Amino acid sequence: MMGNFYLIIVDGLGVGAQEDAHLYGDEGMNTLGNVSEETQCKLPNLGKMGIGNIIPLSSVPEEENPTAAFGKMREVSAGKDSTTGHWEIAGIHLEKPFPTYPNGFPEDVIEKFCKGIGVEKALCNLPYSGTDVIRDYGEEHIKTGYPIVYTSADSVFQVACHEDVASVEMLYEWCEFARKEICVGEHEVGRVIARPFTGTYPYDRISDQRKDYSAIPPENNINEVLQANGIKTYSIGKVVDLFAGKGFSQYRKTKNNAEGISQLLSAMSAVKNSFVFVNLIDTDQLYGHRLDPEGFGKSLEEFDRAIPAILSKLKADDVLVITGDHGNDPCSNSTDHSREFVPLLVYPKSKTLHLTDNPSDGSMNLGTRGTFADVAVSVADFFEVKSSFPGKSFLK
Repeated sequence: MMGNFYLIIVDGLGVGAQEDAHLYGDEGMNTLGNVSEETQCKLPNLGKMGIGNIIPLSSVPEEENPTAAFGKMREVSAGKDSTTGHWEIAGIHLEKPFPTYPNGFPEDVIEKFCKGIGVEKALCNLPYSGTDVIRDYGEEHIKTGYPIVYTSADSVFQVACHEDVASVEMLYEWCEFARKEICVGEHEVGRVIARPFTGTYPYDRISDQRKDYSAIPPENNINEVLQANGIKTYSIGKVVDLFAGKGFSQYRKTKNNAEGISQLLSAMSAVKNSFVFVNLIDTDQLYGHRLDPEGFGKSLEEFDRAIPAILSKLKADDVLVITGDHGNDPCSNSTDHSREFVPLLVYPKSKTLHLTDNPSDGSMNLGTRGTFADVAVSVADFFEVKSSFPGKSFLK
């Protein structure tokens, strides 16, 4: 079988706490279920595909004969961050989680960073919201020139600087130094992130010039395996950053979901026999982390409205998969990611295996998959390339 395989990650879209959620403090989390109940968001197109068949949704009824195969996937790797989730989807199991710093980075790490970039000290060094940190430390940063270094519940080393204090290019150089010299070994965080900001108090982040420096993924991942077999691979959104720029023939960065959807539709008119890996970030970045269920619901509705256009561009031999990378429940009191199952929709369902023999309702229930890596195995299966990823294909 050859054609295009489209993989869309709706960032932060979980469908209920995993069995091990208590180890992460995430009992009772259910991103999609709680958003549906609280906002009554309407998702008619995703509903037709079967998203309401995965778990009960207050505002999305079950579909008697869904157009997609449906199920959910369990994360096996230790962690609940974007890098870990995307890597497992690509076939990588991490036995050790990336380190996190709930009390800030050790003094020797900060000292080494400051010495390396030629400044006396760094400000903050605590887990912090990106908008709050520039509001609270921006004035001192501008007065002193000291960079703002902060983290989150994720495994990230973030550096924020006003563009009038340190140019964006200088900030990138500092973050490259941190990636190569500071965040290594026991302190190898998932991502080093450059966060430039501008303007006057309370300041504005320059979102389109944010830059992520990911840890280097193991070479045995679906992107690099496909490339080695002559299959073109495309990244839309932040995916390329999560794989440290490796494994993609082309990439298109995006500022928001609207741009991501537009770039996807554009790519669908051009690519042949290719793998297209898409991340739609708004649900996580703008709404999950900010505990905004209404915004989350509206973002899902925006994606739902694009489904007919996406499906209309699929050719007979193409496959579309829609899933998530972790949870991020905006109806909880935590701004952190959550350890949740993620949804799985595979279109068209005629391409998939199913668990029940001769299902009377015509549905294709893929059940609970044992690992996110089932996606990587299925992609390899689709393109008929050999792989050694953990997991099982859900394609015929």
